[in-house]
Amino acid sequence: MMTRAKPAVLLMLGWVGLLWGLEVIDHASGHALDSFGIQPREAGELVDVIPSAFVHFGFDHLAANTVPLLILGLIAALRGGIRRFLAVVLLITVVGGLGVWLTAAPGTNTAGASGVVFGLFGYLLARGFIERKPLDVVLAVLVGAAYGSIMWGVLPTAGGISWQGHLFGLVAGVLAAFVLRQRALPKAARPAVGPVA
Repeated sequence: MMTRAKPAVLLMLGWVGLLWGLEVIDHASGHALDSFGIQPREAGELVDVIPSAFVHFGFDHLAANTVPLLILGLIAALRGGIRRFLAVVLLITVVGGLGVWLTAAPGTNTAGASGVVFGLFGYLLARGFIERKPLDVVLAVLVGAAYGSIMWGVLPTAGGISWQGHLFGLVAGVLAAFVLRQRALPKAARPAVGPVA
């Protein structure tokens, strides 16, 4: 895990730095990047499913996503490695974005990394019980205790917040934990234990 620490830290700091850089550009351009959000059930908007996860509607919106994205992303990258982490994030972004495209209210524009945040939360929770490794179970419990209150965000209780993005991000994260789980090696492929003649 220690060999993964530096790449994981650099990846997450780079990602967050990119998001803040894009928001600076968006602000300076009069919010021109907001057009990369997802407007539901318009065929041309399908190309925005991935870019929408990198665009935010103001610095407050981005600030709310920054810390949980950094923490949950770092944990996921450290535990699974960079390649697996990128596959998890891609699955979350695509499935979550398609869910928004299919179900969001007409006339809305959805963007932001909160779907990825909910996805990583769901992934880390489910991973603990799918992988059944003691450290992953402990991390699942800690993540649940620290961020469990975000589950309220999957309910349609507040205007101006994409509960669809949160819900489908969460579902996609759990799906990623199943699809991208580490499979145990068959007994014949396991390395020998003890001295070998």
